[in-house]
Amino acid sequence: SVHDSGPGIDEEERQQIFEPFFTTKPEGMGMGLAIIRSIIDSHNGELTVRSNQKGGTTFQFNLPNT
Repeated sequence: SVHDSGPGIDEEERQQIFEPFFTTKPEGMGMGLAIIRSIIDSHNGELTVRSNQKGGTTFQFNLPNT
């Protein structure tokens, strides 16, 4: 898992963050999380995100044993 202590991600953005080209950064491409999800999905894995509005977000991924 990866955790940060930033401002958190609100629910509306959380619904979009894995969509290609979605970004909140002025110079962002919006491809990073879409690519990560695609890679994890192609390995039959699971990617979850939990965010606290008071600050902090955790991304966790699990891959099956092969």
